[in-house]
Amino acid sequence: MGVEGCTKCIKYMLFVFNFIFWLAGGVILGVALWLRHEPKTSSLLIQQIGDKPAPGTFYIGIYIVIAVGAVMMFVGFLGCYGAIQESQCLLGTFFACLVILFACEVAAGIWGFVNREQVSKEIKQFYDEAYQHAQTGTKEMRDKAIPVLKVFHETLQCCADKTIHPYINSIEACKGQQDFLAKDCHRKIEELFSTKLYLVGIVAVVVAVIMIIEMIFSMVLCCGIRIYSVY
Repeated sequence: MGVEGCTKCIKYMLFVFNFIFWLAGGVILGVALWLRHEPKTSSLLIQQIGDKPAPGTFYIGIYIVIAVGAVMMFVGFLGCYGAIQESQCLLGTFFACLVILFACEVAAGIWGFVNREQVSKEIKQFYDEAYQHAQTGTKEMRDKAIPVLKVFHETLQCCADKTIHPYINSIEACKGQQDFLAKDCHRKIEELFSTKLYLVGIVAVVVAVIMIIEMIFSMVLCCGIRIYSVY
């Protein structure tokens, strides 16, 4: 015997929320793939000075988000199927998956908040190293560093960092870029990555709210199925 009354309403509401959750997983997966391949970001993070590549912290975080999006799509499908079939086993598995996902999201959120400035800090340090090599390094190091600086300057439309380096036009990487001289590269780097981190944060908060609602609904539906199965 199927559920009736308010429990039946919760069943279909859970299905709707799971469908939204499944779509949210697809959105997160799509946003993460976009962040991974977005031209402005990727053009900076594929640079290297000699044998030293740009820091990969940002990409590590993005790969984790990609995995989360894929898992969310699977869990959303599981919840939809479990709700329609009124299966306590599937709904229990769905609830357990949600708890694990929610715990991982909270842990990732805490880690991200604590290390929110780490990505831009590492990229700024990498930029400063390239700048120093271009300014005072050997000819071999200058030949490796100047192309890296040009990518930063052309991508971010800036030149140097006014808080640390003077605007020296003798640096080859800044020649012919007079329009960028008044723009601080450190500030541009911060703006680029902070914008992307805020985007991920907003999506995470929305998904967390949906997950809490789904956990409540799934438990209520499980209890309702158990009660109606007795009768």
